[in-house]
Amino acid sequence: MTYQETCDYLFNQMPMFERQGASGYKEGLSNTLALDDHFGHPHQAYATIHVGGTNGKGSVSHTIAAILQECGYHVGLYTSPHLVDFRERIRVNGKPISENYVIDFVDKERAFFEPLHPSFFEVTTAMAFKYFKDMKVDIAVVEVGLGGRLDCTNIISPLVSVITNISFDHTQFLGNTLAMIAGEKAGIIKKGIPVVIGEANAETRPVFEAKARTVGAPIIFAQDNKEVISATPVPEGGMIYHTQHLGQLRGDLGGIYQELNMNTVLLAMNELAKQGYITLQEDSNTSQTAAAELTKGVRHVIKTTGLMGRWQLVMENPKVICDTGHNVGGWQFISKQLKLTQCQQQHIVFGMVDDKDIDGVLSLLPQQANYYFTKADSHRAISEMRLQELAAAHGLKGNCYPTVSEAFKAAIACASHDDLIFIGGSSYVVGDFLKTCI
Repeated sequence: MTYQETCDYLFNQMPMFERQGASGYKEGLSNTLALDDHFGHPHQAYATIHVGGTNGKGSVSHTIAAILQECGYHVGLYTSPHLVDFRERIRVNGKPISENYVIDFVDKERAFFEPLHPSFFEVTTAMAFKYFKDMKVDIAVVEVGLGGRLDCTNIISPLVSVITNISFDHTQFLGNTLAMIAGEKAGIIKKGIPVVIGEANAETRPVFEAKARTVGAPIIFAQDNKEVISATPVPEGGMIYHTQHLGQLRGDLGGIYQELNMNTVLLAMNELAKQGYITLQEDSNTSQTAAAELTKGVRHVIKTTGLMGRWQLVMENPKVICDTGHNVGGWQFISKQLKLTQCQQQHIVFGMVDDKDIDGVLSLLPQQANYYFTKADSHRAISEMRLQELAAAHGLKGNCYPTVSEAFKAAIACASHDDLIFIGGSSYVVGDFLKTCI
């Protein structure tokens, strides 16, 4: 098979939550354990860091990977979903897995895994763990796919676990209260392994504390140990962070939500420093300080790891920005940032998938913007006509377009030099935009 044929096989022949929704979700670890045993438990060949939560997992995972890479480690990075190419999910030192490795893995191993009827994510996780072993990584940053307790990444024993935050998402699998969702996410907390909680509230904090107490895991609440004092958006993109002990840091990831993500990252770095993996203070006996490496890692996350879609500035005049925020928790920040962005008129290319709190998100969108309702190339996408109808109930007005490309072309045609065009509502909308419009 060619690379494209192999990807088509993976996407179309296996249950895939991202494509099918609930019917593509497989609960339980039996297949994962069978695959892990078949490949000789590859994840035991390197150290790991586990990152879960509702929002911010991708930004936190990529930033941690960038810092570790600048510290001289050979770093694996496993994240999901991809935006443009499947290979984005599996990287070593920022470089995506090769097409040939993907082809060979499926060709050689499908006779074993097909009888298991595994999900797309189960096979992809096994591929990632084996690839990291074959590439002899020192450490891998592993992002949870969905939930935590029963996620197939949850066979690792990491140096530190990170749970960014909890908000309502995937409630059909994880529960319809924040406490229930937190219980599933807390499933990555393991015996004796420190866990950093980025954000917690009165409903979720007791859940995390109880789980940590049960398994004897040291627990650190980042919001109680604020390393990031404040953060300021930079006009040309990115953020400047004013920190408690590390001076001023410049980050290239945009979005005001990155302040919370960066605070979580720095608390996780502190736990790694306690274990001797990094040094946060300058060392006069070395020619290059770890503090400088951390600064460089934070400054060049996009270049180092290839992360896309986080308040990403695509072009100027008109200003074009895309962001993968896709639920109420994410849009609480995006809507604030849209209000802060100076422009003459806002044009919003917008689409969503069918398992989100659509009315909750629509209630956060700016009413004075021009809307270009569209749908991503996904079976889970809400039709542009239905989205327009739902949006009208929230006072949002705009026209319908069958593809993201057509919606963006219409926005460009209508926008003036000083306007803002924002593309978002779904990771798949952003992915279609980056694939077809850039």
